[in-house]
Amino acid sequence: MSGGILKKIRSGAIASIIGIGAFSAVNIYYDKQKFYDQILIPTIQYLDPELSHKLTILWFKSGLVPKSQYKDTPILVNKIKHLSFRNPLGIAAGFDKNGEAVSSLENIGFGFVEVGTVTPKAQTGNDKPRVFRLLEDKAIINRYGLNNDGYEIVHTRLQKLKQNKSFNGILGINLGPNETSENTISDYVNGITVFSDVADYFAINVSCPNTSNLKNLKKKENLKNLLTAVISARNNLTIEPKPLIFLKLSPDLTKEEKNDIIKILKDKMCQIDGLIISNTTVERSLNLKSSSASEPGGLSGLPLKEHSTKLIAEMFKLTKGSIPIIGVGGVFTGQDAYEKVKAGASLIQLYTSFTFHGPPLIANIKKELQSLVNDDNYGNIAEAVGKDSKK
Repeated sequence: MSGGILKKIRSGAIASIIGIGAFSAVNIYYDKQKFYDQILIPTIQYLDPELSHKLTILWFKSGLVPKSQYKDTPILVNKIKHLSFRNPLGIAAGFDKNGEAVSSLENIGFGFVEVGTVTPKAQTGNDKPRVFRLLEDKAIINRYGLNNDGYEIVHTRLQKLKQNKSFNGILGINLGPNETSENTISDYVNGITVFSDVADYFAINVSCPNTSNLKNLKKKENLKNLLTAVISARNNLTIEPKPLIFLKLSPDLTKEEKNDIIKILKDKMCQIDGLIISNTTVERSLNLKSSSASEPGGLSGLPLKEHSTKLIAEMFKLTKGSIPIIGVGGVFTGQDAYEKVKAGASLIQLYTSFTFHGPPLIANIKKELQSLVNDDNYGNIAEAVGKDSKK
């Protein structure tokens, strides 16, 4: 296909998105899933994945995205330590890398928002193209390489958000080191200090498959040193309550690595507040159908669902349920989310399914979750956490 034709297709797609913007707002307001699945999302998918992501962030950043009309119910409220989540669905790191869409993400129904991954200095990430849709597999492969605006710009943006009181939800900051950093531990520690006044929790990302300097952090001694330093930095903060510390794990851990993590987490100096399970996978033996399936990078979406749920159950058992878990990977329905809850997850995060189905998906998952909790005669979703893993 010639460049001229591609430009026309792209221009037409952008014009279509602009033209149906107001109609999109109405359909968010009334949580109309069909409009997104049959009109808006297919239109967006004419565009390059990274371009469509940027346009979506611009739309959310504009503040023109209306609030969802779905009202959260007490049955879905859950707590981790001092944090009370009005519903268990959050947006995973990677969607709003730079904290530009936080208010809109809260307005469309997410119970918490995780920004990042953010690194001390701004970095452009890997070469393009670096994002690929696997439509037949309901999946995405990305090798962004932690592109972001850096600590200073993102912090200033989030600080203004808090000061203006335009966001009242729970905010997580996903931290990572710069690709060229000579002291990765210092990068994370600095992040704790910089974002301490805006973060409700920190996600320590040691599992991104698209940046080379995280590989050494998988080693037992290095991970122990990192967690010791991060928790010490958090404990030395003068604010109360102090932000929680979560560790984000790879779904591709070996048995030895899992056992090492469990041993580390038993150390008094390394006792984190929660685990995020899981990041994207580099595994490809998942019967993928799409032509882009062989692209290198982290795979997310439906093919990751069972893989991540299995790891949630495994880590829940290994920790005897003592460490709260945020479950992420392949959640497209309320049933998908509930399977992760019953495997051991206290909270759930979305990303890929959100890009495939749009804002109404959030209310639909919450409605189904509420129904499933009711069907099992639980008074609150917390009662279902880990039920399948305790059998």
